[in-house]
Order: sequence, then structure tokens, then C-alpha cells
Amino acid sequence: MKLVIAVIRPEKLDDVREALVAAEITRITVTRATGHGQYLGEDLYRGQIHVPDLYPKVRLEIACNDEFVEIIIDAILRGARQNGGKVGDGKILVVPLEQCIRIRTGERGGSAI
Repeated sequence: MKLVIAVIRPEKLDDVREALVAAEITRITVTRATGHGQYLGEDLYRGQIHVPDLYPKVRLEIACNDEFVEIIIDAILRGARQNGGKVGDGKILVVPLEQCIRIRTGERGGSAI
């Protein structure tokens, strides 16, 4: 089992969700997040250059069995990448998932996902 975590631009959420649904991935968790990577752009605010500390992002978390990892990654890449790819498009992290337990039934493992 794996946990796929993606941090993307908020405006790309609908595109990513549509790509995931087209790939028959429907169980996702979405949270609002803020952060920045290496790129720190400058904004013009009231006539002064301002370097923002954090940019709004969206964090997706998808628990899946191993055979779905590449399907999920491909769907996120299709939906989140801007024309040709741009700085700030986001990151995808894949981490091992030790356990998954369905609270309602107590079921454990891959079938609980």
C-alpha cells in the first residue's frame, strides 16, 4: 500500500480531479495548504515590490494499493501540468503506507482502502 501526496496549484484542482475520475480513482482527500518551493516570485502591491512568504496550494492525499500508484501519478501529471510545465506546478510524493483501517468495520489492509 502507498500514500500518494500531491501539492498542486488551486486552479488545477478541477483538472486533476477530472483526470483521476477518468482513471477511475474516486477516493481522495483534499486540503488547502500554503507554501513555496525554490521559486520566490515578486508581486507588485500598492506600487511596492513585495515578496510573498507563502503561496496558496492544494494538497491531495490518495491511499492506494501498489498497482494503482502509476495510474494515479499519470492522472495527476496530466491534470496539474501547465502548458509545457511551469515553475510552481507542484510535487508528487509517494510514501509507504503501513496500515489502513476502516473505522466503520475494523477491516484492515488493502481491502480497507
